[in-house]
Amino acid sequence: GMLLNLSVSDRGQSDSLLLSWDEPEGGAEGYSLALSSLGSGMLLQNGSVGPNTTSFWFHGLTPGTYYEIEVTATLACMDTARETVTAQTSPSPVRNLSLSSNGSSATLHASWEQASGQQDGYHLALYHGDSQTLVRNVSVLPNASTFLFDGLLAGSEYALKVSTLAGPSQASTSIHQWTAPSIPTQLRLSPGSSTSLLASWAGAGGAAWLHLVLRNLLTQMVTKTLSAKRGLTSYTFQHLHPGTQYWLGLSAVAGPYTMDGPNATAWTYPLSPTNVTLSNAEEQSSLQAHWSTPAGERDFYLVTLREAEDGAPARNISVGGDSGHVTFHGLSPGKQYSVQVTAVAGPYRASAHSTAAWTQPLAPSGVSLSSQGSPYSLLASWEEATGEGYLLALGPMEHPGENSSVLRGVTNFTYEGLRPGTLYTFEVSTVAGPYTSAPRRVTNWTYPLPPEQLTLSNQGHSTSLQASWRAAPAGNTGYTGTLRETKSQEQVGNMSVGNNWTNVTFEDLVPGRQYTLEMAALAGPYRSSVRSATEWTYPLAPSGVTLTNTRRPLGLSAFWDKAAGDVDQFHLQLYSKSHPMQRNISVGPNTHNFTFLGLSPGVQYFLKVTVLAGPYRSSSHFATEWTYPLSLANVSAQPGRSPQELHVSWVESGGGRDHLVQLSVAESLSIIRNVSVPRGVTHLDLEGLVPGSRYRVEIISQAGPHRTSSQTAIGYTVPLPPLSLSASPVGTAWALAVHWETPPGQRDGYLLSVHEEGLSSPARNLEAGKDSTNITLGRLAPGTCYLVEIWAVAGPYRSLPRNTSGCTVPAGPTNLSLTNPGSSSELHAWWNKPPGRRDHYRAVLYSLTTHSRERVQTLSQDAQNITWTHLEAGSKFALQVFAVKGSFEASSTNITQWTYPLAPANFTLSSPSASALRASWAATGHGAEGYVVELHDTASSSGAEHTALAGDARSHTFKNLNPGTRYSVAVRATAGPYHTSTPNLTHCTREYDALLA
Repeated sequence: GMLLNLSVSDRGQSDSLLLSWDEPEGGAEGYSLALSSLGSGMLLQNGSVGPNTTSFWFHGLTPGTYYEIEVTATLACMDTARETVTAQTSPSPVRNLSLSSNGSSATLHASWEQASGQQDGYHLALYHGDSQTLVRNVSVLPNASTFLFDGLLAGSEYALKVSTLAGPSQASTSIHQWTAPSIPTQLRLSPGSSTSLLASWAGAGGAAWLHLVLRNLLTQMVTKTLSAKRGLTSYTFQHLHPGTQYWLGLSAVAGPYTMDGPNATAWTYPLSPTNVTLSNAEEQSSLQAHWSTPAGERDFYLVTLREAEDGAPARNISVGGDSGHVTFHGLSPGKQYSVQVTAVAGPYRASAHSTAAWTQPLAPSGVSLSSQGSPYSLLASWEEATGEGYLLALGPMEHPGENSSVLRGVTNFTYEGLRPGTLYTFEVSTVAGPYTSAPRRVTNWTYPLPPEQLTLSNQGHSTSLQASWRAAPAGNTGYTGTLRETKSQEQVGNMSVGNNWTNVTFEDLVPGRQYTLEMAALAGPYRSSVRSATEWTYPLAPSGVTLTNTRRPLGLSAFWDKAAGDVDQFHLQLYSKSHPMQRNISVGPNTHNFTFLGLSPGVQYFLKVTVLAGPYRSSSHFATEWTYPLSLANVSAQPGRSPQELHVSWVESGGGRDHLVQLSVAESLSIIRNVSVPRGVTHLDLEGLVPGSRYRVEIISQAGPHRTSSQTAIGYTVPLPPLSLSASPVGTAWALAVHWETPPGQRDGYLLSVHEEGLSSPARNLEAGKDSTNITLGRLAPGTCYLVEIWAVAGPYRSLPRNTSGCTVPAGPTNLSLTNPGSSSELHAWWNKPPGRRDHYRAVLYSLTTHSRERVQTLSQDAQNITWTHLEAGSKFALQVFAVKGSFEASSTNITQWTYPLAPANFTLSSPSASALRASWAATGHGAEGYVVELHDTASSSGAEHTALAGDARSHTFKNLNPGTRYSVAVRATAGPYHTSTPNLTHCTREYDALLA
């Protein structure tokens, strides 16, 4: 039928449905409509419309209800078109929706009246007001009318949307509400400065607004109010009064809710007083403190007087907050004080300090001035007095001195750089800040100075000494002195002179003796310290100095005579101009000779003998002598860089001017070279000598008039190597003949070394005479290569080596055998391994029957067998096995063998007559050496008849047989000892009667 394409909508009305359709093709005469309850089928409404209408409204329906609508179109010719559609009305929203917190900061209670009509349920969506985020998303049953939202944020605004659900449609309504705020906790109020307070609290997120009220508790007036948004956790109140107590109240606000919170009190810091001073009062040992009153409030002032030295409190006084001064009585004289003034407000304090002030000091007691024996200094001392320090003054009686200061704790002072022998006056006063006490005075003298630059000099004389000095500064009246022998302390002279004397001479003294002079200066009641000077008279030089040579032991002896006077010791200096070392020996005054040992041999020495007396010396003339030279050590003669050179070396044992190297032929002792070399040279190369010769070397050392010979050294020149070395095998004797040519020069003989190649075993060494040019090396291994080295030998030295290689002839295989394993085409060969070595085996197989080309195989050096295959049947072969080493080879003995023959083919029997049988066959392969035909009478036990035929036979006729008799015949092919037979065939001779017919 025709389709009407029904469609239903409600156009936003929950109690109506609008039905629409398409007009059928060709039009319709009218339409009838019926609306029924879905499920029950009860007709609820019906209607009809005329042609050209395509929609119809159903009103008065129940919201959220499913309906079935049927449309029937009346067509021409009484025909109809009917179509049904199902539709649902939209649900209606809930009524009287409410949302309340009931004073709770974490819950909201939602309630509503049921929506009219039908519904599937309700959907609740709760949103946070500030962030617009969805907090809750809940679906409830259609009979629900309340819901509790918990776990919400305190002091926050929420929006609730309730939707009625019916099928795919919904109807919504909304409402807003606040949760009650939460009260902030942990409110603290603390001073930030003298004009500010810092308020802080926790839990500020539970209120939309915070309301703060700050009140001055002194005036009870509200100082400041503040409203702050959610999240603020602190605030600083500025521009407050210093030293004042304040009260802070806090309340939380959220929408219509306000909740009072905690309160706190705090003081602002007080301001410290200004212009604090401390000064002397009119009374003795009193100080007065003054200050200026700062802005703001305070409870009182705390005034503390402290000793400046250690800061310890001396006095503590409290005065009113309006006071500006205080006086302290009965303080210690000469002591420094400071004052601290503290403004106190509640628990807080603000302090200010004054500069230090002093009380008047007292003069020190126990003053003294002592010289302590010093000409340049005086020690002033006194007892400690209270104060900051002391003012000191020192000067001569007739001249006032300059002032100097020392700190407290110092009770003495040493004056340096004063005039010797002078009367001084000392004054001391106590200082405390700007105050100074009256002085105390004492006097005393400095000591006189001793004479200066006192010296005692012999001036090169042996019997007199002169004393001299520089006059002391003013203050002395003269000098006194005593001369003594230093060692015995015996007094030998006195002197007393006026203050204008500066020298005196002592005569008739002993040469080389030490004397001491002691002197002092006099001034007033004091005597200066003693000055002393020591000096020696000049000693006399020794005479008769000589130096003689000793050979065993090697040394030099010195002799001398003592002169008059005292001697501390004799100093002997022995040295050489050519030797850096020198010997310095000191001996006692009673020694007159000395022997120097351990000297360098072959060196000229000089001797000087010196007399020592104190710091003075007198020396003799020089004496000189040579030590004997030592023979040179470690003289050796070694081969040089070429066979014509000899390298001579030695170790100098010391001394000598030069060396004489003498060379002679060892056997003749006649000197052929005489070479002089300077001292310091320790080797010499002698050239142009005969290679391989023995030489004798002797070296003579010379020193002054003395000569010493070294031990004789024997040396060889290196021989030349042999020429044209060769090594060749000696027949089959397993030996090598070595030949060479004689080189120029001399030699003691030849040394040969034979080493088997490829092995690590020790070489075999042989010797040959010096005139030999060949040698045969026997007892070698067959088929083995050897490395032959040869040297010419002279003494312990060898020439450069010459080497060559040679190989012995190999040994041939033994016990060769060739066997037939029962085959017509194979032969197997064995042999024993011969001694020695070889490179490989070569096996050659010859055919003696067909004379075909020989067959050759190369086998490894360790092979001991070979199998020949594919050979001609019934043939005779000869085998020869060669051991091969290089170009040499050795053969085994020849051996022969046959292969098995093949049986004849096409074997037939016929009887040409009554007394004859003819056997015929064909040869197989190359045939056989021969054939044997065997005939047996099958009915008789008599022996068989054998007939041997040549290898070219192909038939045979047995005659004189019995007619009509059955015979058995076989043909054997033979080859050497081997044969192969055909199967036996039987055949009858013809009957005799048949023959007659």
